[in-house]
Formats: sequence, C-alpha cells, structure tokens
Amino acid sequence: MAPNDDLVYRSQSTAEEDTLEKPAFNDGDKALEFLRREAGDGEAELVDEKTLVRKIDFMIVPIMFACYCMQYLDKSLLNYASVMGILDDAHLDTEQYGTLSLIFYVAFLAFEMPHAYLMQRFPTAKYLGVMVCCWGAVVAYKRDEQPKRVGFWYIGVGTATIFGSLMSFGFQHYTGTTFSAWQIMFLVIGCMTMLVGSSVLLFLPDNPMTARRLTHAERVLAVERLRENQTGVENKHFKPYQVLACLSDPQTWLLSIITIAASIPNGAVGSFQSILIKGFGFTNYQTTLLQIPGGVIAVTSVLLATWSAAKFNARAANIILWSAMGGILGGSLLAFLPEDNRAGKMAGNYLTHVVGSFLPCAYSFAAANTGGHTKKVTMNAVLLMSFCLGNILGPLTFRDKDKPLYVPAKVTIVVVDSVAILTTVVLLLYYRWQNKTRDRANLAHTRDVEFADLTDRENKEFRYKY
Repeated sequence: MAPNDDLVYRSQSTAEEDTLEKPAFNDGDKALEFLRREAGDGEAELVDEKTLVRKIDFMIVPIMFACYCMQYLDKSLLNYASVMGILDDAHLDTEQYGTLSLIFYVAFLAFEMPHAYLMQRFPTAKYLGVMVCCWGAVVAYKRDEQPKRVGFWYIGVGTATIFGSLMSFGFQHYTGTTFSAWQIMFLVIGCMTMLVGSSVLLFLPDNPMTARRLTHAERVLAVERLRENQTGVENKHFKPYQVLACLSDPQTWLLSIITIAASIPNGAVGSFQSILIKGFGFTNYQTTLLQIPGGVIAVTSVLLATWSAAKFNARAANIILWSAMGGILGGSLLAFLPEDNRAGKMAGNYLTHVVGSFLPCAYSFAAANTGGHTKKVTMNAVLLMSFCLGNILGPLTFRDKDKPLYVPAKVTIVVVDSVAILTTVVLLLYYRWQNKTRDRANLAHTRDVEFADLTDRENKEFRYKY
C-alpha cells in the first residue's frame, strides 16, 4: 500500500466549507470511525476534562506502575541473589554471571518485532495482560500529559529497587534446607508477577473507544481531545510502508542511540550493583540495605525529570541534564576516585541511578513524535530492542580480569552518556529544522487529518515536541 492511498479528497457541498478540504480517509484511525459514529449529540461538552483525566489516570497508571515494578524486580533478582549464595551454588565467575544477567535481554530482543506485530493485531490490554508488557497505553493522553504519566509508572523501577532490597534482606535470614534463600525469593516474585499480569488482563482498557468504565460521553471526549496529538489512537491494519518509514526516519536511530546509551549503565550497574557495593568492604546484609537509597534517588529523579519535561516541554534538556549528572559525574566518581575514598565511590554509585530518569523522556519523545499506528508500534519495537541491546552490552563490560575494581566498566558509563548528550543535541536540531520547514509551508488545515493514520512525516500539519 502506498502512503497516498489512504487519503482521498472529495469536494464540498456547502458554501461555508468551500475553503476547507474535507477528506474521506480510507483505512484511517479507528478513532475517526468512532467519532463519526458516536459523536455529534453534544454529550461530550458536558464532561469536565480534568475529571476525565483523573479517571483515566486511575484506570491506567497504577496498573502500568505495577507492571514496571514487577518487570524490573524480575530481572534484578539476580543482582540480589549475587550476595545470597547463587555465585557459589552455581559456581559462577564474573563472565558467567554477566552472561546469565544478559540472557533475559537476548530473549527480549529476539521476540520484540513479533510482539510489535501481534500487539497491533490483537486487543492491546488483552495482549499486554498475557505478555505482561508495559507499553501502548500512552494513547490515552495528550502529548503534553505523557511525560508525567510515563514517569509515574516508570518510578516502578526505583520502587522495585527499594522493595527488592528489603525482600532480599529478609530472605537472607531464611535458614531452611529445602530451598536456598535466593530460590525462595525467585518463587515469591514469580507468583507476584503472575498476579499483576492477571490484573492487566482484567482491568486495563484496550483503547479509549472501548473503555467500559467510561460513559459514552467520556469516551467521545477521551478520543476527541487527542486530535492535537496528530498521532492517532489505533488501526489494526498492518501497513508495511509505515515500517519502512520508521526505519528510514532519522529520529528513529537517534532515539535508538540515546536508549542504548542509557541502557548500558542500567545493565551494568543494575546487575553488578551488589558486587560493586560489597567490593567497597561491606557485609552481605549491609550491601543489600545500601541499595535502598539508590532506589529512592531513582524515583525522585524520574519524578523531577518527567514533571519538568511536561511543564516546560523540555524532554531534550532533561536527557542532557540527567546524563551529565548520572553518567558523566557519577561514572567519573566511580572510575577515577582513589579506592580508599569509599564515601565518594558510594556517591558515584548512587548518582548512576539518575541515568534511568531520562529513559522516560526518550520514550515520551517517541510517543509524542511518531504518527501512524504501524509506525508507532515499529518505533516502540526498535526502542525496546535498543533497550535490550544496551542491557546486553552492559554486563559484558564487567570482566573477571578487571575485578575487584572493574575500571573499564566504570569508564564505559562516562563514555556512553557523553554519546547520549551529543545525540540528543543532534535530535533537538533535527526537530527544530523540521518544524521550521513546515511552518514556512503554511498549509491550510485538512479536516480530520489528526485521525487519518498518517505518519508524522506524511502529515505536514504535525509539529514535533522537544
């Protein structure tokens, strides 16, 4: 299917609309079909928008928060298990432990593209419930509302660090012989994850048009208010040309580089944090509890980053700020301070936790600046694959021959976050150039183009957020 096949224009029948083009969109967004069928009775005008947003928040954000929390807790269990006996029980050296840490992301990477296709073909919430995946619900919000919501559920990462540290500390006091302490922890978290997946299946709506807990008028307003996004809501038809459009879009690869750069420290420190802290001379119990402040810092930085990104429309500025603070400053303290400066080393370790605060900003870039449903799911797949790649590379920077200091791994954090800053500057310049080019064109508004399922590059009325 060619891009222009989706858009067919017809002439106007009323004099007052002669200056407007009224498109009949073939295979447009489902939201357009919904509005043409359901809107027009004026009910939506009686709904208070702020009340509706709070209602949508309550329906979506807690569930996505729980998903992020359990997803991160699941994959970080190995970090806690490293001071609970798994290294000795399984006879693991540094490289073997690193390989074990990255296997999770190898599977993640291999299945990301099939997941992207299936998530478009099947009802989103049902598919997410089965897969306990955490993306796709941002379509309930306007672009300027997305960073705070993404940030709120992304604080599940920091919360998981706090919860996991306390749980690990508790299980270290287990003295039974049937299972080891780390095995019991894995079993408990696995059961909790299945419960969260069930809640997604039961309670998360697939899209605003079918949300059963919204009234008819609320559903109409929930869809109508998304016009300004110009990114659409849902289209179940897979459009190969939009896949190619995504893969040929410069912003795709710039965001991919930023995501990889953020994920390498995440994979490295996330998997080896217990080993690093214990290497400073702390006991197993102390090592576990000393990870709690890192979780608090992660939560705080995510909230600050996403709040300021939404309030000041400053996604790029936040990526640069938190990369400099966490990656360059934190990584430098870890890599270059004398080994007897334990306090400085711990400060550097804690600062690296703020690196994760710019990932929600990168994801928000993708959600706000990608139009066309097939292109959006392709973009999400590319970024999640980039996330996986970074988390695969991160543990590989820790080598047995570098212990106990692991200086090359720490220097890598500084380097990759410097790359993230430079790439963000290029992305910012690209968005500004695109917007200025479109502003100069000064095109007339095309009716219902917001829900035509056009890509951001096809829709010349689209403006990029940065």
